[in-house]
Amino acid sequence: MGNLIWHEYSRFVSITATVYAIWAAFFGLFYRKFFWDFVGGTLRDPGGLQPSPNAAVFVAVIVRVPVVQILSMVLGMFILAIELPLPAIKKLSLYRSLVVRIVLLLFQTFLTVLFYQGTNAAIWSLIAAGCYGRAVMLGETMAEAKQNRGKGGDA
Repeated sequence: MGNLIWHEYSRFVSITATVYAIWAAFFGLFYRKFFWDFVGGTLRDPGGLQPSPNAAVFVAVIVRVPVVQILSMVLGMFILAIELPLPAIKKLSLYRSLVVRIVLLLFQTFLTVLFYQGTNAAIWSLIAAGCYGRAVMLGETMAEAKQNRGKGGDA
């Protein structure tokens, strides 16, 4: 049996979580719901669960104007650009930095846990960030692919 390469495993989990976050943000544009509205909310007979007045800020940026969903979608596309890079991006140190990926995934977790459709993406983004953290603790690095330079599609 071989050793588990944590940053490779994290990459696959991160890609899955990020694609889920992008789709959740897309559906969150049409079906807007603040996920934490049940905390302190009031249950009314006609009208259902009404969020607490303390959650007015979240209702404003999620339900009235979908700022959180749009930010989540843009962040997800940026993470996908790092996880599935073009050859020009692979040369950058940003591509090889595991700490940057951890920070971006934690931001994605924070954004997607706020709206209803993004809760699963938040859970898997947190798992991917934890696995990247484990890779950093074990001292794993992403080596620069020097042997593939200048070979075009023959690598």
